[in-house]
Amino acid sequence: MSRRYLFTLWDGSGTVPPELSLARALIERGHRVTVLADPTIEPEAMAAGADFRSWREAPHLRSRRPQDDYLRDFEVDNPAELIARLCERLICGPASAYAAETTSAIGELPPDAVVSSAFLLGPQIAAEAAGLPVAALFSNIYPLPAPGLPPFGAGLAPARDEDERQMHAAIGREGGAMWNAHLAPLNAARAELGLAPLSGVWEQLDHAERVLILSSPAFDFPAQPPANVRYVGPRFDDPAWAEEWQPPAGDEPVVLASLSTANMDQLALLRRIVDALGTLPVRGVVTTGHAIDPEELPSHPQVQVLRSAPHRAVLEHASAVVTHGGHGTVIKALAADAPLLVVPMGRDQLDNATRVTERGAGLRLEPDAGAEAIAAAVRRLLHEPGFREAAARLGERLRAEAHGDKAAAELEGLVRNDRQTVPA
Repeated sequence: MSRRYLFTLWDGSGTVPPELSLARALIERGHRVTVLADPTIEPEAMAAGADFRSWREAPHLRSRRPQDDYLRDFEVDNPAELIARLCERLICGPASAYAAETTSAIGELPPDAVVSSAFLLGPQIAAEAAGLPVAALFSNIYPLPAPGLPPFGAGLAPARDEDERQMHAAIGREGGAMWNAHLAPLNAARAELGLAPLSGVWEQLDHAERVLILSSPAFDFPAQPPANVRYVGPRFDDPAWAEEWQPPAGDEPVVLASLSTANMDQLALLRRIVDALGTLPVRGVVTTGHAIDPEELPSHPQVQVLRSAPHRAVLEHASAVVTHGGHGTVIKALAADAPLLVVPMGRDQLDNATRVTERGAGLRLEPDAGAEAIAAAVRRLLHEPGFREAAARLGERLRAEAHGDKAAAELEGLVRNDRQTVPA
């Protein structure tokens, strides 16, 4: 039976392709999807076959130019300021505005279920108040506290002894207090719709029927998340705006380099990466995304500098990848058996870097690393077979998980009478 789903999304850059990939999968199964999101997402949503509605009063990007970035999270360099900015500008402060626009969309459509970016708590409140099943999507590793997981954001490995466990617990308590300092506007949004208050910000996710992790338990560290959380496997789709690409001529190994498609003040680092590749006997392929004009980067004969390219196609040829550590690039590289040099700049990137290095599938450098250090690290990835062997072990698991579509099955289960029997 055909069902209607309302996807409520924000333009989180790398979060968009996997979320819209899931929307496309539902459409291909015969369902209807309406995407309520930033206007910057409209062409990609339409390309996926979805109907589209734009946020109007709630925060949204007007364009993907750096000057229109309302989060600007790269400007803050400590956890308290980062959490405050996310809460004030996206998660808690505008919850009422997001809830109001979602309530309007629910009334006009109406949907059978709401599928929301996990960080958009306002739409989840609206769906809960309307009595609709809710699925929240994390397009990365699981970021909330759970037994076995180190605290999110600092790039920590799992605790190896009691001292580390105590340290991680203390960090977790401190982080929880930072988030919950911003609880008031979230509870105000709930009160406006007749819902009881929460005792913590992330308690809202406990009200979702499913929290779907669009990642792999083989990549993440072993953990015991809450009962409504499911790892449903990564999604490998490229964004709809990726342009056609042809491999550069030659026999040298291909090295893909790509930093965030969002604005993270990455121009200087990307210039050093291009210079590093220019010193090596490789065919470099560098994609800049929306935030940087390719003409701002140095020119080297053996380095292609492009606004975009379909990374899955490039990775069929790549022997190594240089990345900031965004989940999408990391997962696609590993699925192609390509080892990684990760140069994390923020968000979930430190944690992704640790998961790569702990498995022996790559190296990590600081974002102020010079061109010589970057070149030396790439040389190691190309010449030391252990990195590629470790990446291939992960890649085999990731490719196996791509058979079938657990995420789409979970969403179909939300609106079936047997939804409680959807396999974990």
